[in-house]
Amino acid sequence: MNLPQTDMPLFNRLRFVLVETSRPGNIGAAARAIKNMGFSELVLVNPRFADAAMQEEAIAFASGANDVLTSARIVGSIEEALADCNYAAAVTARLREFSPPVISPRELATHLAEESNLQAAVIFGNERFGLPNEIVEKCNVLINIPANPDYSSLNLAQAVQVLAYEARMAAIVDTPSAVSNIGFQGEAAGMAQIEGMYAHLEQALVAIDFLDADNPKKLMPRLKRLFSRTQLETEEVNILRGIAKQILAKCKK
Repeated sequence: MNLPQTDMPLFNRLRFVLVETSRPGNIGAAARAIKNMGFSELVLVNPRFADAAMQEEAIAFASGANDVLTSARIVGSIEEALADCNYAAAVTARLREFSPPVISPRELATHLAEESNLQAAVIFGNERFGLPNEIVEKCNVLINIPANPDYSSLNLAQAVQVLAYEARMAAIVDTPSAVSNIGFQGEAAGMAQIEGMYAHLEQALVAIDFLDADNPKKLMPRLKRLFSRTQLETEEVNILRGIAKQILAKCKK
C-alpha cells in the first residue's frame, strides 16, 4: 500500500494566488482574510504595482497581517506561482464551455483536507477581468461560489475569505475520512509535469494528423478537461508521455 507521503496540515499545504491584482488595498484585505483563517502563504502574479504588498494602502487594509504581506512572493508567471504544486483550483464567477470540473468551495476544502499528499493553490483573478482561459485550463477544478444569482458580485477579499473559511473548517474536523488511505495511491503529478505531458501529447497528435496544428479548434481544451476530472499521478503522466514518445518515434521512421 502506498500511503500519502506527508501528514502536513492543510494550513501548510495551501497557498493563495492573486493574478494581476490592480489595487494594493485588495492585496492587503486578502492577506487579512488569509491570516484570519490560519493560512499564511500568499503569491502575487504580476500585480499592477511591483511593490504592491508594501504600499501604504495594502498595509492599512491588512489590518495587522503584515507578516503575510512581508512574506508574499511576487512572480512573473502562473507557472512560477504553481511551482511544486500538484493541485490547482481556479476561482471564477464566469463558467467556461471547456472548463475543468466545477465544484463548490466546500467540496474543494473537503478534498484538500482528506488528500494529505496535495500541495495546492487557489487562484484568484484580476478584480475587473477575472482569470484568463489559459490559466483556468491549467487547473484541476473550477470553483464557483454559489452566491445570490441576482447579485453575485463579490470583491476579491470576500472571495478569498470564503475559500479560506471553508478550508479552515475542513482542516479542523476531528475525524477526517479514512477512505483516502485505502488502496494504492501514487504520487500526485505536479502542475509542470502535467503541462509537459499536454505539450508532448499535442506533438504526437499533430504527428498522426489527428490534430491540425493550423486549425486546432477545441481538441486540447477538451483533453485537458477530460484529464482534469482525474487526479493524475506522476506514473500516469509518465505512461502518457511514453505513449506520445512512441508515436513520435514511429512517425519519424
